[in-house]
Amino acid sequence: MTVRIKDCPLAAAAEFIGEWSTLVLLHEVFDGITDFEAMRENLRIDPDLLRTRLDALVARGVLERRDDAPSHYAPTPLGRSLRPVLLTLAAWGNRELPPAGRGMILVDARTGEEAEPVVVDRHTGRRVDTEEYVFTPGPAASDAMRARFSKSTGSTNGAA
Repeated sequence: MTVRIKDCPLAAAAEFIGEWSTLVLLHEVFDGITDFEAMRENLRIDPDLLRTRLDALVARGVLERRDDAPSHYAPTPLGRSLRPVLLTLAAWGNRELPPAGRGMILVDARTGEEAEPVVVDRHTGRRVDTEEYVFTPGPAASDAMRARFSKSTGSTNGAA
């Protein structure tokens, strides 16, 4: 993987995820659709294209083929670490749709109540989508990245 903006974690993440199909295929697997044929049928995708995309996810360490069923895929720990990204992205998408236009919603499996995922700091439990959290240069920051954040301890608007 060649990251265009070497010291930007957002650029690295976007390049790692690559095709939009990465998120769709992970969503399928997280929903229990792990068999190649079931994915092909559910997504109505060309089998060669699906195989290419699944092989790429296996090669990047996001998915693995199950030993007991080679046509089935399972997320690796790296793949599972992307689940919160999918959940928050889907929730963001639903906020932009009228309630009647939502194809799926995230709910608490025990109560059936709709859930709204938020990102919080593990140490404080506080939401990080406020101006109280900002970016600052990390140890590998380039001169350009250091200059970008030289006027404050991070970005001025708290945005990514």
